[in-house]
Amino acid sequence: VQLVESGGGSVQPGGSLTLSCAASGFIFSAAYMSWYRQGPGKERELVAMINRAGDNTNYVDSVKGRFTISRDNIKSSVYLQMNSLKPEDTAVYYCHASASGLHYNYWGQGTQVTVSS
Repeated sequence: VQLVESGGGSVQPGGSLTLSCAASGFIFSAAYMSWYRQGPGKERELVAMINRAGDNTNYVDSVKGRFTISRDNIKSSVYLQMNSLKPEDTAVYYCHASASGLHYNYWGQGTQVTVSS
């Protein structure tokens, strides 16, 4: 099983980034996919989640209206479009796959996002 994140980097406040997570080794279309983040000195928090069909999403309040999660079940990939980035969005962002009935609980290695002027 692999979840490989990419797309992180450094950006100025107000900028945009798109994170990608490529999955392999499990039935991607059977998994709920999420993005988590862990900022400096903070606990890991759930940022966004998308259901298996890709037609239902949820976001933490702090990113609503700025971030968009999406998935492509053909490409076994999940994305996080991040707009209007703020310094408080600085964190390591992790991709996560879950499916309780299939005992899926998989994490990627994380990608760093730094928002600074």
